[in-house]
Amino acid sequence: MAIKGRTVLRIAIAVIAASYLGYQYLHRADKPATAASAASPIAPPVETKEPSQPARIWRRGSLTFKSCELGRPGSGATTQAWCTTFDVPENRDDPHSRRIGLRLAIARSDAQVPASDMAVLLSGGPGEAATESWVLEAGAFADVRKHRDVVLLDQRGTGGSNPLSCENAEKNAEKDADDSALTLDLNKLRKAVATCLDEVREKADPRFYTTTIAAQDLEDVRKALGSPQFDLIGVSYGTRMAQQYLKHYPDSVRSVVLDSVVPNQVIFGEDFAINLDNALKKDFASCMAVAACKQHFGDSMQTLYQLRDALRANPHNVSFRDPETYETVVRPLTEYSLASVVRMFAYQPETAALLPLSINAAAHGDVGPLLGQAKLLSGDLSGDMNSGMSMSVICSEDADLLQPRPQDQNTILSNHLMDAIKAQCDVWPHGTRPADFHAPLKSDKPILMLSGEFDPVTPPEYGAQILPGLTNGRQLVFKGQGHSLLPRGCMPQLLGKYIDKPDPKQLDASCLDKLGDTPAFIDFNGASP
Repeated sequence: MAIKGRTVLRIAIAVIAASYLGYQYLHRADKPATAASAASPIAPPVETKEPSQPARIWRRGSLTFKSCELGRPGSGATTQAWCTTFDVPENRDDPHSRRIGLRLAIARSDAQVPASDMAVLLSGGPGEAATESWVLEAGAFADVRKHRDVVLLDQRGTGGSNPLSCENAEKNAEKDADDSALTLDLNKLRKAVATCLDEVREKADPRFYTTTIAAQDLEDVRKALGSPQFDLIGVSYGTRMAQQYLKHYPDSVRSVVLDSVVPNQVIFGEDFAINLDNALKKDFASCMAVAACKQHFGDSMQTLYQLRDALRANPHNVSFRDPETYETVVRPLTEYSLASVVRMFAYQPETAALLPLSINAAAHGDVGPLLGQAKLLSGDLSGDMNSGMSMSVICSEDADLLQPRPQDQNTILSNHLMDAIKAQCDVWPHGTRPADFHAPLKSDKPILMLSGEFDPVTPPEYGAQILPGLTNGRQLVFKGQGHSLLPRGCMPQLLGKYIDKPDPKQLDASCLDKLGDTPAFIDFNGASP
């Protein structure tokens, strides 16, 4: 039997997405992560809109902006900005092809006379929209905005830029849902992707939504803004976008920050399985180092493997209280769904701290803490991720290069991710990529890289792979942290200082030494006193 189509598509995207979940949890948790807070219902979607007062006009370069409010699905928060639409050809090799409008916003500086260069937020996923990310990222840019405007361009296929979303396909799949399903059925996944593709083709050709083409869009935007130099600030997948833009337009770039970096030479998804296992082992070693945690849970990695093996032999339905409706629901629990949920938890230290407790509870028959939070995560994901754009990027740039990895068979994630990517890309159209797309980055630009010690998807080793090609680069490793690091500790202040004076080797980052491990919960009241 198979997981229902909508869930198949969501889980597959959830497993593939590199940045979204960590980002989501980090910023949502302006409050501490507790069992109670984790179970809070999500807010209804909020659309980006013009403010209630008459829009004001502002010009920059050849573009005219109107005052606007930026929102974010699943959040009631909004923030002020200046918005316009920037038209580009969908097929850049055919100027007569369909025109698409890109949502462009500027978060203006607090300075009366801002610096001539502009900061640019490049969001993760792939599939996130910069204007939606900004609602939660803005705090990390407070010092940057003291002197600089910030450019927010929804990459084509995301947000307000002709999004390759599959809303109707998901709704139709939900009508045919089979909640008694137990295993990931790749044929079911291919069918769901085909339904999504039918919907997307009504307004887009998915072959033209790649990183390389999006970099051309960004360069055209820069010229339209009056040709300022850019300070690129990429997060996760956004770091790939930053590297590709820097490779093709080096004179357009003043400085670069790569948060949770993905090297050009990495094949997206190739080593996610081993990266997750390595991060989990570090997380659980922190628990074992605390007497109370060790006494309560023992070796959580061993418990997780045992739970995985039991589900591999006997996948079954389980019941738990839905954290949104508070009704008792029955859902399938398989080794695949277990791996997906654990990976979601591992993105951030606040949720990773819940893993020993949640895994121990699941091993003793109480799956509520694990699957309840997963329900929230997958629900949030469907609102923010442009799944079609994500597939356009991965199927064009990485999927054909993925090789079988029998050595990952016994990891928690096993080969499920690779199987899911290949199944998706069996159906989704492939664009083209330059021959040197995966060549290592070589640059003399100032480049600051941020890596989380416990990052389950872009570990510190990724940053180390980039350093040899940089003559003015530096990597900062955040102790005890996971994925997406810009708002952590004193990093917002460091970001402002670095953009003001982009000298990575002279930047005093000693304030980051205050960061450390997040103690694991020993019960739902928190960590050991």
